[in-house]
Amino acid sequence: MKRSIYILALGAFGIITTEFGVIGILPTISREFRVSIDTAGWLLSAFALTVAISSPFITALTTKINRKFLLCLVLGVFILSNLLSAFSPNFTVLMIARILPAFFHPLFWNISLAVAFKQGGAKAVSVVMTGLSIATVLGVPLTTYAADFFHNWQASFFLTSLISSVAFLGLLLFVPSMPGNKEKTAESQLYVLKDPKLWLNLVSTVLTLAAMFSSYSYLAAYLEKISHMNGAQISIMLLLFGGMGIAGNWLMGIALGKNVMLASRVFFMLLIGVQLLAYYFGGIFIPMILIVSFWGMIHTGGFLVPNIRTTQSVPHNALEFVNSLLTSCYNIGISLGAFLGGFVIARYGIHEIIWMSTPLLLLAYGLSFIVTKTQKASKEEANERIEQEAVPAVVCE
Repeated sequence: MKRSIYILALGAFGIITTEFGVIGILPTISREFRVSIDTAGWLLSAFALTVAISSPFITALTTKINRKFLLCLVLGVFILSNLLSAFSPNFTVLMIARILPAFFHPLFWNISLAVAFKQGGAKAVSVVMTGLSIATVLGVPLTTYAADFFHNWQASFFLTSLISSVAFLGLLLFVPSMPGNKEKTAESQLYVLKDPKLWLNLVSTVLTLAAMFSSYSYLAAYLEKISHMNGAQISIMLLLFGGMGIAGNWLMGIALGKNVMLASRVFFMLLIGVQLLAYYFGGIFIPMILIVSFWGMIHTGGFLVPNIRTTQSVPHNALEFVNSLLTSCYNIGISLGAFLGGFVIARYGIHEIIWMSTPLLLLAYGLSFIVTKTQKASKEEANERIEQEAVPAVVCE
């Protein structure tokens, strides 16, 4: 496989780590800038909300620009924004530094997947997706560990800047020039918006990600306040969470390959169950280690479930368009989840955060049955149409 694909995967790892890496240092940032933990949570939710808004538009606006130039531009912006974050004198500057790269985030992602598919098909796409998967499960513990090891929260931003710098040099030196596409294809893909099943799946995606991140966004704070762990212990727990997530990602892929809807419903129930365990046993050290391990294994399934369930029935020529919608929905869900989690913390305390994630998961679980009914109705309608078309016409002489 071409080395450019692995460079794109490293770039994906860098930008996703930038997005999620702040989760582990939210308590530290809260103390450093003297803001509440729910206010600090906006560093994640504002980033995600910006990505959600820009995703459907930015790729379409840049179709004629050289793709290599755009990829390098995006990583350059991420490098500078992470450095600006590290040297932020106050919370306002830090927030601006976080929002700036978020506008370009979906541009890198959409181009990378398109380039990977053209160069190596599904196998190459899976390599780029691995960059995302590893970042979602290991990016947080890595940045948290860096901040704890150097006793400096800025170290986490220096680390993400370094990762993006290596990817930037790789793109600059080893990826060939890729001219932009002169053709407009978005209009021909809009017909999929007429499918009610697509909209149900998109709503379910928002609910799923909101549920996941209403609790996960504040996991470090939960472990500090409820489980009474110190910085080093929290770093280890987040690393454990991420390491188990890699195994969970693999297992969920197998389960989805056998039965998408059943695997989806089991995922919802397991995530509700493990968060209930965290609520009742979060103050006990040893049980919480086991709970966090199981939580991490389940959590990563939330990235696969909505994607596979939504794209499995989408026409091939509309996949790119639907993926851009999914990118928006993922980030709307992340932003909404961080906001709702912060709201619960501000009103009732961090221990009660599960009572926001559980209802959202139950809603997504209930929607899965409506989606199934819609699929059956669509199949029956299609079969009736085929039967009608198969009836020979009666010719009157």
